[in-house]
Amino acid sequence: MGRYIRWQAILTLTGIAMTMAFLGFLSLSRQTVTIPDVGGVYTEAIAGEPRFINPLLAQFNQVDQDLTTLIFNGLTRIDGDGNPQPDLAKSWQISDDGLTYTFKLRKDIKWQDGEPFSADDVLFTIGLMQDPEFPGAPHLGSLWRSVTAEKLDAYTVQFVLPEALPGFMQFTNIGMLPKHILAQMPARDLLNHPFNLQPVGTGPFKLDEVNAAFARLSPNPLYAGPKPKLGGLEFRFYADFPAMLAAYKNGEVQGIGQIPPQAIPEVREIDSLNLFTGRLSGYNIIYLNLQDAENSPFFQEAAVRRALLHAIDRQKLIEETLNGQGLPAVGPILPWSWAFNPEQETPAFDPALAAQLLNEAGWTDSDADGVRDKDGVPLAFSLLSSEEPAKIDVALAVARQWQQLGISATVDVVGAGMGQRLSSHNFQAALAEVLLAGDPDPYPFWHQTQIENGQNYAGWDNTEASKLLETARTLTDRGQRSDAYFEFQRIFAEEVPSLVLFHPVYTYGVSKDVFDVQIAPLIKPGDRFETVTNWYMLTRQIIFREVGQSLWDDNENENGCRMW
Repeated sequence: MGRYIRWQAILTLTGIAMTMAFLGFLSLSRQTVTIPDVGGVYTEAIAGEPRFINPLLAQFNQVDQDLTTLIFNGLTRIDGDGNPQPDLAKSWQISDDGLTYTFKLRKDIKWQDGEPFSADDVLFTIGLMQDPEFPGAPHLGSLWRSVTAEKLDAYTVQFVLPEALPGFMQFTNIGMLPKHILAQMPARDLLNHPFNLQPVGTGPFKLDEVNAAFARLSPNPLYAGPKPKLGGLEFRFYADFPAMLAAYKNGEVQGIGQIPPQAIPEVREIDSLNLFTGRLSGYNIIYLNLQDAENSPFFQEAAVRRALLHAIDRQKLIEETLNGQGLPAVGPILPWSWAFNPEQETPAFDPALAAQLLNEAGWTDSDADGVRDKDGVPLAFSLLSSEEPAKIDVALAVARQWQQLGISATVDVVGAGMGQRLSSHNFQAALAEVLLAGDPDPYPFWHQTQIENGQNYAGWDNTEASKLLETARTLTDRGQRSDAYFEFQRIFAEEVPSLVLFHPVYTYGVSKDVFDVQIAPLIKPGDRFETVTNWYMLTRQIIFREVGQSLWDDNENENGCRMW
């Protein structure tokens, strides 16, 4: 009997030990993991207010561009390195001669009102831009009017170009419009259609409400891509950056759409704010009006133009005026582009050389008034600037640097009329920003045919350079195109038709309460939302238990086990 009791006790204790060991194993093999949850509204402050939430009309208003980025899709999207990626089109083929582009469309796309997207919508959108009365950006109408668009079937479209244009793909990222809503509208009425404030797109978010104070968006349940984790987005509109910053400090918003360079030191001190910075695909430039020889005869001389460039300390400009928010530029081809000549020298800050060039050209201070002159004409002119504070600061800093060499530049600040002044060549010198998308083709900005009704605002009429640009944009071989662009850059550096200063940097701020915000190189500021479907504000915890080398979520599946 005693032996039996001892064995029973031993078995009991052994059972207890095994149970405790098993429970310990379960405890050790389980772990609590925090994962993103769906919900929360991200609110961002931006300057300005919407006018045309329509991708065909959004080119001149940053607020419109931000909203259309979230609401609409193009056949393609252009990534930060300028390469086309699939969007509404799942694939495309380009003929060997570079004239025919055939796009296969996705069949799972629906408009936000539930209607299916098809080739009819593509041809309708292209047709609006081809209309002679199209009220949008002139370069869009000009390009698309030269293209023959054809529907091959419900999900295949084909574009035929009159001549090869390797940069054509950058025009295929413009947002598509729904034919079933706008079919009865002529292009001339596009500016006044209610659709511009009641848009229907195919993007990850849809517009619920908009007025002069805010725009509210919610996730598009029919979106064919990754579903947003945010429960909504809200943009609040303010007059300027100080008002935006005050709104953040008061807890009204969780993000600041753009932080100007002069505010960087202040916002860096805000512990709750994460700053994200990315280079923009473009450059800041001082256009010199080469068409107005009567009022600006000095700009006709290449020696004077070179002297103006060598007299600018661009690194100092970036560090002191822009708080480091910029990269010195070499010329009109972006240095990260395949078309850039790596042997092209960066124009040096050399005030001694600038003075020598001016002296040799006969521009001296003959009357000791502090301003150089020649044949009774002072080296004095106005420098046009937009009313953006950062632009004004840069213009004033450049004027001060020029003054050290006896060059007088008076900064002239203009408001909404800046674009008109440039296109009509109604200026002497003008500080402007050029944003580039996709292909590096500089034809629109520097070809002699673009002086009238184009973007050659400087009015540079150089036949040799224009022939190179004509040739380069019709070649399909990248190596041959590079040869032409390398020679174009050499001529540009010799002639200095205008003064390319620096590549801008875009900085925006998002509260640390918003997670998984990422930034990549940007074509335009709206590209900061490239990864918006990954952003989240809410989290939840789940308990995992480890089985072998797999993790199982005990909180999911009707059987209580989902493999991860």
